[in-house]
Amino acid sequence: MYALFSVVLLVLVVAALVDIITRQDGQVKHLPKVLWVLLVIFLPVIGSLLWFAIGREYPVRAERPSVGVPHRNAAWSGAPAMQPTRRLRTTEEELADLDREIDFHTEQARIRRLEAELAERRRPVDES
Repeated sequence: MYALFSVVLLVLVVAALVDIITRQDGQVKHLPKVLWVLLVIFLPVIGSLLWFAIGREYPVRAERPSVGVPHRNAAWSGAPAMQPTRRLRTTEEELADLDREIDFHTEQARIRRLEAELAERRRPVDES
């Protein structure tokens, strides 16, 4: 009984330590990696359980469609599917894209206005 508990505890601690060490700093929550390692070493059961419960950042899972409610399913509504590997853009990037789009449409409106003015100039004048 004690041997099984010892093996399970050893596997838990080793898994937690390997997971902490291989994680990037941005994927570690609440404490720096060094403190997580020390916590797992000095308090193996509590430290390991805390690491897996609150210390690491888990990947966002895609939302599963509800069974029997097709109007809430993205595939039925025509909405684009979530792509978890796609990088989120910053607010500055979004604003820069919007500025470029506004500039493009402003330029297109200016071109249409100039084309209409040119067409007006080329139109023969009725001499009535």
